[in-house]
Amino acid sequence: MSGSDGYARPGVAGSGTIACSLAACASRAGEVRLLARSDASAWRAEESAQAEARKLDDGVPERIKVTTDPADLDDVDVAVEAIAEDPEAKGRLLAELVVSCPDADIATTTSSLRLADLAEASGAAGRFFGLHVFNPVAKMELVELCLPQGVRAGVRGRAHGWCRALGKTAVEVPDQPGFVVNRLLFPFLFEAVRLMESTGMNPAEVDDCMRLGAGHPMGPLRLLDFVGLDVAAAIGESLHADSGRASDDVPERVRELVAEGKLGRKSGAGFYAYDE
Repeated sequence: MSGSDGYARPGVAGSGTIACSLAACASRAGEVRLLARSDASAWRAEESAQAEARKLDDGVPERIKVTTDPADLDDVDVAVEAIAEDPEAKGRLLAELVVSCPDADIATTTSSLRLADLAEASGAAGRFFGLHVFNPVAKMELVELCLPQGVRAGVRGRAHGWCRALGKTAVEVPDQPGFVVNRLLFPFLFEAVRLMESTGMNPAEVDDCMRLGAGHPMGPLRLLDFVGLDVAAAIGESLHADSGRASDDVPERVRELVAEGKLGRKSGAGFYAYDE
């Protein structure tokens, strides 16, 4: 097991944007293994992660090794689950990683689920912690670290050390759905949707008010498109189930867009239309 400087042999389980971006950043510090579910997703993940590593000044794409066999992660010192916000799917994958990576610390990148529930599903709460990175991982400086009471000795130092190696600032946060950032952010984003609908303003007008009047780098509706409206809906449902607050509930307009397959930038349409 690595010391307080972080992890020497990280593994990342997932093939989406967060998983590939985290693997690219981790290539700065050493070899990283990326676990995908299928040959097709492995090919796409390798291409994406290595391409992103090439964009980093100190990224080393050749250090990213992609596999579909969990046994190939048997000697990693940390295994990070980085898949969609589906508690059952996350629980199954975490339990698999606990078995495949017998000596590793186990982490999740969840952005909205309660850590205690995922720790219980993993079956190894003593070596489990939250590592919430933000999209785009290469540019966003913050990592929300959630280190539950009872986690085994050394995890805190290793987790903080690895965040430093990734070039990130780690802030320890309490175990609550949404941690700090999303718990504060999503009520604001959802209120922007409700305001747009109640006033008849268009998305660009709402966004311009917050960009030019409040100094936000991106307006709330475009940010929802960037996050992904399906992801935003999943986060909102988790927040609302925990708090019961109306401000956390997913606006009907977001639900309608998701049902239409308009998930934001990644699908080509959301509150805005995208040419890419």
